[in-house]
Amino acid sequence: MQGGEALMESIFPFVDETTMAEITNTTTEMPREYAWDFTANNFKLVNGKVQIVEGLEAIKIKVYKALMTQRYRYPVYSWDYGHELEDLIGQGYSKELTEAEAKRLVEEALKDLFDKGWITEIKDFETEFAEDELNISFTIVTPHGEEQINV
Repeated sequence: MQGGEALMESIFPFVDETTMAEITNTTTEMPREYAWDFTANNFKLVNGKVQIVEGLEAIKIKVYKALMTQRYRYPVYSWDYGHELEDLIGQGYSKELTEAEAKRLVEEALKDLFDKGWITEIKDFETEFAEDELNISFTIVTPHGEEQINV
């Protein structure tokens, strides 16, 4: 090390520093998902075929699906998929604690999207209980733009 900086070296003698920098600075893959009709809660069909969307629309669909799926309930999904927000209902937490816990659970549910670099931030997070229903709204910040999410 020189001056406290680690040198980027390859164990392969034919890979130079420039090549190593290119390999480590790869971009994330483009998010893709089947088009979704949020009103009908079903796939969007064009001429009987499901369409594929990319970018911000795909991320929005992935967020929506993760937040509409209760974790551990459906054996078709891994235990890492979905949310645990229903655990907040009936707890009697203060508004501040409910909001903090809801944000943590949402971030946990979307961890895979953060890890892939598809979501970089969640902002403007708000919760509201209406009788026995928890309403959550927030904005996701992605490399493809921002989107308001309401669940």
